Amino acid sequence: MQMILRRATTKAMVSFPRFLKGSELSVWPGMKQLFLRKNILYAFMSLFSMPFKTLRSVRRTIGGVSNFCSTTKIQSPLLIELVPCLQDNYAYLLHDVESGIVGVVDPSEAVSIIDALNKKNWNLNYILNTHHHYDHTGGNMDLKERYGAKVIGSVLDKERIPGIDIVLNDGDKWMFASHEVLVMTTPGHTRGHISFYFPGSKSIFTGDTLFSLSCGKLFEGTPQQMFSSLSKLTSLPDDTNVYCGHEYTLSNSKFALSIEPGNVDLQSYAVQVAHLRNKGLPTIPTSLRKEKLCNPFLRTWSMEIRKSLNIPESADDAEAFGAIRQAKDNF
Repeated sequence: MQMILRRATTKAMVSFPRFLKGSELSVWPGMKQLFLRKNILYAFMSLFSMPFKTLRSVRRTIGGVSNFCSTTKIQSPLLIELVPCLQDNYAYLLHDVESGIVGVVDPSEAVSIIDALNKKNWNLNYILNTHHHYDHTGGNMDLKERYGAKVIGSVLDKERIPGIDIVLNDGDKWMFASHEVLVMTTPGHTRGHISFYFPGSKSIFTGDTLFSLSCGKLFEGTPQQMFSSLSKLTSLPDDTNVYCGHEYTLSNSKFALSIEPGNVDLQSYAVQVAHLRNKGLPTIPTSLRKEKLCNPFLRTWSMEIRKSLNIPESADDAEAFGAIRQAKDNF
């Protein structure tokens, strides 16, 4: 038996490649070390177990087989779930898959949010408010009391947002788990309105500043302020997903077509919107690319719109925006 083992071991020694001395990838033991073991049987078994030990060693070195090709850390996915509230409001649940952190944007009411959380068996960590209106903050206090969630909003609305804990300014960067959130002040609808931009997820929550095919009414701001806010939003990448506060798209499409009937992109989108709403499906999210092609409030330069509303060619974009907003209010 010993003679057979000796021959097999010698044959195996010949078949294995040599490795440079001192190389950190030299995971094979030297042949001399093997034969210094207490007996040749132990050496023989150790030798043939090396491939498995080597694999485990390499796995420990590079952090696992799944990371073999790249050691770059991939950002945890951000799941966004639309939650209908009240008559036509939308709130949004945010869930970081890796950490389990959960947030909600603009909870109009607590009941719908609690039901959605229960279905997922999720806790709630943060409440993000774009502005102070009750149909965006109505669920704050009940949710905060039930889950201990922190309420986040604009520093300008710190006296008007129920239960606010964290106040943010324009340009602030806040972290939702591993996701960077850029705070953008977008006044016009209200003076303290902000939007939450998640660049890593290519998503922005615009509240009542930007809707699909429209924008919010000017309750506390001027046409110039709202036009500047919209310009700020449209400076983001075209593939940014827009999550707004209301399902107004069908009615908005009718106004948009009334002042720019020759817009082929708008015609196509209006058909799509009608189809979705007939099935009871949401039209949100939309994209900045689509809104730039179809939303009249982002198309103040359109000669067709200007002719429809008798806006002088000499009027600047803010003046044209004001005329479009007035026409929409009276539509």
